[in-house]
Amino acid sequence: MPKHQKGKGKGVSRRSFFKTTGVAAGAAALGGFHFTRTAQASKPLKLGCPLPLTGPYGTEALDQKAGAQLAVDQINAKGGVLGRKVELVVRDTKLKADEASRRAKELIESVGVELMTGCLSASNQLAVNEQCKLAGIPYMSISQANEITERGDASVYTWHEALNPHQTTQAVGGWVGKNFGKRWYFLTSDYAFGWQLTDGLRRAGKAYGIMDVGETKHPLGTSDFSSYFPRIMAAKPDVLFLDNFGKDQLNSVKQATSFGMKKKMQLICPVLLASARLGAGTKAYEGVKGGTSFYWQQDIPTAQAFTKAFWDKNGRPPIDYAGYAYGGVLELLGGVNRAGKLAALPLAKALEGRKYDNYKGPQWWRPCDHQSQQDVFILESKPPKKKYDVFKIIDTVSGANEALMRTCVEVGAVKGKPMRVGLKK
Repeated sequence: MPKHQKGKGKGVSRRSFFKTTGVAAGAAALGGFHFTRTAQASKPLKLGCPLPLTGPYGTEALDQKAGAQLAVDQINAKGGVLGRKVELVVRDTKLKADEASRRAKELIESVGVELMTGCLSASNQLAVNEQCKLAGIPYMSISQANEITERGDASVYTWHEALNPHQTTQAVGGWVGKNFGKRWYFLTSDYAFGWQLTDGLRRAGKAYGIMDVGETKHPLGTSDFSSYFPRIMAAKPDVLFLDNFGKDQLNSVKQATSFGMKKKMQLICPVLLASARLGAGTKAYEGVKGGTSFYWQQDIPTAQAFTKAFWDKNGRPPIDYAGYAYGGVLELLGGVNRAGKLAALPLAKALEGRKYDNYKGPQWWRPCDHQSQQDVFILESKPPKKKYDVFKIIDTVSGANEALMRTCVEVGAVKGKPMRVGLKK
């Protein structure tokens, strides 16, 4: 944070952030380098992949890495991309936006990557996306974020394979509104992802006459939630939404169970993580419900094939964030092959409007903002019959026909027109 802003209790503005991390100066540093390289077919095509391998989301990041590597291996086994073998180059962002920006810049300028994927958390994604836009390199984002496909951050180079918090909350919030009580309380991780989950759930709840009986925000990386629970209990909610992720979710569910809160209310995790469930154990998650983009026991041929391939390579089934990475990398590399050249506009034409099924059932690329449309699955925790058998799918909320998405106009795009913002000549 710049010295003049320290101690003021305010976040750094988007413009200030990019100045301090060197993104705004990136165009000059890159010296006119654009995404129109010529490379000999004998050289590997390098795919950059910045991930938060250390920090509170490290477990999920390792699954992203494994999913991306599996996709690369499968593409290489079929001849690679345009006759070139693909090399996945991973860097640790430490879940810090300035580090993500530096790592992306290093991958572009020093390593010579020609495509980019990766990241977890909105701020990290936006930082990497800015570097990719400056260099003219397509970026396949594989973590939830609302902003990345909005005007100002979206571009012809930007793709978002993951669900975003709006899609997640419209699916989960609508399902909860139909099935549980009207008094909702929100335990919110105090950064963009948590805020967006809570805002989206409030929006979804309006259609069901929901009463918002309170919200408590907690810092990222909180280990002790016990001080928050008396206030929540006093509000007497029917439903408590745990709008957090990773170790925060693990700790909050575990401690809420110990506090006896399940006897008074239904616990809902909008993004219900197998990694957190495995870490906290059966008792902690008993009766907890929530949403996911993928579960390894789906009765879908592509899901079964992905799970088998991942398990054979890693000795365990994939979680949903491995699916994002796997599906996103397949789309990015497969799109270049279909385009017939390594250039942004042909890639866009190869992906926009495309219906595909890489690992979870049908998905669709919306041309106006490069957001993937997809279904959301409602899970309930259960006692396992074997180690990784921790959830059952109790419902599916369709994402077809933009059912869960904001309109093109809402995100600042033009309905019916493909995304062409920022195209470099």
